[in-house]
Amino acid sequence: MSKDLEQLEIKRAEIFNSMAKVGYFRRGSIAVTFRRCGKPNCACANPKHPGHGPRYLLMTKVDGKSKARELHPGPELGKVQQELANHRQFNLLVRNLVEVNEEICDLRPIPPEEQDASSAAEALKKTSSKRSRRSSSGRPTP
Repeated sequence: MSKDLEQLEIKRAEIFNSMAKVGYFRRGSIAVTFRRCGKPNCACANPKHPGHGPRYLLMTKVDGKSKARELHPGPELGKVQQELANHRQFNLLVRNLVEVNEEICDLRPIPPEEQDASSAAEALKKTSSKRSRRSSSGRPTP
């Protein structure tokens, strides 16, 4: 095994170890919204007022359908923010793992049993290409 391949295998193992340490995670994002209640005497009726809020919504898409769940400020919001950050970290590690695996696949030699099967397929391809070919008129070529 070459030095480069050994180093890549070590890096791959390190990525797997990092993935195991990510912790709990969830997909989605947090939307922060403000809204107006519609009461004419409320402060939010003033155009310069931002509206009631902030309101925190966990936005996810499952099976093509968008879902929103309200989050309460404080520990619940902090917990979900950490889980979303863990998900971003996990996705980054997955991308790194794929890149390292592709490099490993490029450097790994072809096993002898696969080389034998490959050369047999090449030999078969060469013999099949030597068969006579018919012209477009359907008659054999001389």
